[in-house]
Amino acid sequence: MTDIDASAELFSQAAVLLLAGMVFVFAFLTLLIIVIKVVISPLGSRFPDPVIPVNNARSQTFEKSSDEPSATLAAIGAAVHKYRQKHK
Repeated sequence: MTDIDASAELFSQAAVLLLAGMVFVFAFLTLLIIVIKVVISPLGSRFPDPVIPVNNARSQTFEKSSDEPSATLAAIGAAVHKYRQKHK
């Protein structure tokens, strides 16, 4: 047996092993998807998660802090406004 025959045999064994592994993974994932659709989906529709209302961040009103001077708050507000206009 020559070196070429030995490496050809090794490559063919590697190809068979690669193909067997890919078929196993494909079969496992297919079975997993089927189990999820058949078993888990009906349970999800029977016991749905509660819907929690989300408050819109822009609709919240903020109280002025007595620690910050109004000029500082006005400068920060102007900077945020200018930044939002530039980066739309």
